[in-house]
Amino acid sequence: MVLVGRSRAGASERPPYDCHRDLGPYAGVAAFLAELAAEHPRQAARHTVELRAIVPALDPSAVPAGDEQPIRFHPARRTAALAYGAAEFVAACAVRRPLTVHFVHADAADETTVELLATLTRRLASTPMVLHLHSGGAPEPAVETGPAALRSMLGDSLARGFYHHAARTAQRGRAAVTPETELAHWWSFTTGLATALAALGRAGEALQLYAEAQAVTDDPKITMSAAYSTAMLYARHLSAADQDPALARRWLEKALVLADEISDERQRVVSKVFYEQGIALFDSRAGRAEQALELVNSGLAELAAVLGPGERRQDRARLLHNRAQVHLALGDAVRALADLDEVVAFDPDNCEYYADRAALHRAAGRTSAAFDDYVAAIRLGPHLPEAYYNRATLYEESGRSGAAREDLRRVLAIDPDHLDARVALANLDLARGDLAAAEACVRSAPAGRRDEPVLLCTLGLIRSERGALEEADDLLTRALDADPGLAEAWTNRAAVRFERGDAAAAVADLDRAVALSPAAEPRFNRATALMRLERWDEAAADLTAALGVPGLPAGLRREVRAGLNRCRVQASARR
Repeated sequence: MVLVGRSRAGASERPPYDCHRDLGPYAGVAAFLAELAAEHPRQAARHTVELRAIVPALDPSAVPAGDEQPIRFHPARRTAALAYGAAEFVAACAVRRPLTVHFVHADAADETTVELLATLTRRLASTPMVLHLHSGGAPEPAVETGPAALRSMLGDSLARGFYHHAARTAQRGRAAVTPETELAHWWSFTTGLATALAALGRAGEALQLYAEAQAVTDDPKITMSAAYSTAMLYARHLSAADQDPALARRWLEKALVLADEISDERQRVVSKVFYEQGIALFDSRAGRAEQALELVNSGLAELAAVLGPGERRQDRARLLHNRAQVHLALGDAVRALADLDEVVAFDPDNCEYYADRAALHRAAGRTSAAFDDYVAAIRLGPHLPEAYYNRATLYEESGRSGAAREDLRRVLAIDPDHLDARVALANLDLARGDLAAAEACVRSAPAGRRDEPVLLCTLGLIRSERGALEEADDLLTRALDADPGLAEAWTNRAAVRFERGDAAAAVADLDRAVALSPAAEPRFNRATALMRLERWDEAAADLTAALGVPGLPAGLRREVRAGLNRCRVQASARR
């Protein structure tokens, strides 16, 4: 048995919590959180969504997640957000008194438990609470379950977004039944496994499972569902190189033909409507937004004809959400916002809808409404990294850089791989002159991401600000070798080379930046380098073009005009 950590003097201890994966997602940590929530109800009330997601027993009104039959599954990264919220809750409780907690079978835990324990360990490092993680020892006796119980466990794990556990459960189920003897169970395990694998980024394996299903049975419901799922894999989940919109459309059309044969009118209409939304998606992506809009509108009308006023509200919300996206593709933000207002009314607990509506409010300059929607998205997400990131951008635009930095730190605490947030946080530190913090932010990226071109570019900018021009040049060159389309790197390397006295090399880099970016800064910088080379007419042309860029900041506008005046004076002197 391996013991990790050390008890602190005076710390109270609890009986150990068993984390073995056979006991399910969040085994051990869920029991610990439930006890802590009972002891600290006020703190728990601030983290209701994440605690109830991890410990459903904390929600007295909850029904088994698998019974809800969701039409949209959680992204796999949601568990990282749950872990962040739970760790914040535990940290808030930990300031009250020392506490030592033991978790056994930590080496045999489900991935959700492993992730949460790791997050807790990081977050509690500066608190009076100590975690002991025990490995080895005798495992709990295996739980004997039949196909029906496994199927229920699978549905619950899929609905809650716990895909590793779902995959293991589905594999156990497939090993226990055959399509010849128990086709319904076998299909549930097969499609459940495919769903879990696709969510975990293993869409190629999911594709093979659907091919297997269509090879072993001609059951119309199974082949219809497999055809639709195959279409979605080709449209969305396979790698970019393997996606095939034309093939996806053919599979979807096959599903529609099979749906047309369903004898029950209500089920036939609902199935066809949702398969047609896939066709609408393809039309919208192909630039046929008007055709997509017709399909969505007809689908809403068909649902209204067969469903009662309050039935399947989430299904209707999904169609309205689709229509909002089509309206945006058509450039009609007013109708898109009206649809999203209705979507939120139909399905007020879906964080995605608030985040989408916030973006429209923000684009229209309704800052307060955008903030309100981002708060709702974060609350319901819970702790949706993109909502924090977008709110940080809005804070920055509103001049609240401190609040922006806090949100960006939250993003990185949840998702250290979020490159945009890391770059944004480094740039905020750079803007306030804290070069050490900016550099530490970039260098603390996960080891596998430190050679990302955008991070090399940012580090090059920071090193140049610190006077290490040769190192900055090398970093920016590495960024450009990896991504020649990175306009910022061309612009920044040009600035470095200009500072090193090579104006001609700076112009060459800025030629590339101007070709890649319509922004004013590359043209202004090229004009500056051209003036150093006394190429006044070319510099004046760049400055004139920069003045025509919409939204030019006032300070830069003044500098552009001053440069233009200088070019004109020099041109007159030559004449």
